[in-house]
Amino acid sequence: MIFYHTFEVRWSDLDANKHLANSSYVQYCAQARMAFMTKEKMGVTQLSRWGIGPVILHERYSFFKEIYADQTVIVSVEIDGCSEDSSIYRFLHKFYTPDGVHCATSEATGVWIDTMLRKMTTPPDDVVEAMNKYKTADTEVLTREDFKKFPFHPQNVDPEEFK
Repeated sequence: MIFYHTFEVRWSDLDANKHLANSSYVQYCAQARMAFMTKEKMGVTQLSRWGIGPVILHERYSFFKEIYADQTVIVSVEIDGCSEDSSIYRFLHKFYTPDGVHCATSEATGVWIDTMLRKMTTPPDDVVEAMNKYKTADTEVLTREDFKKFPFHPQNVDPEEFK
């Protein structure tokens, strides 16, 4: 299954080049995910009751066609990858115009965290069931090992370098 969320591009969503700003793509993906979660009865209120929250660890984009002010854009939410217990997930988002033109794609990998302990956690069965409804035969099984595939890793520096 694929979930779709529709946006009307506002003037405030544009950048200096008068097309959809990079930051707006991030916001549209986040809002599409929240609309998906609300539809599946795991919105902000329910997440708060469960004491969990979704956290994006890595996000990347490819852009194919510009999106302008006053256009309608439709953003998909697909489960592209998920761990066996759904604690790790990867959403795939595709941006379309109403006539089906594919304008951009985003991939967002994240985990569920316990909002009190601030640690990765396994979500409740309700979340696992909702995620499972959107998996396909092509949904990749993810593990913590997949975090090593991210292109960037922490590299601390001596704070003296800041002086």
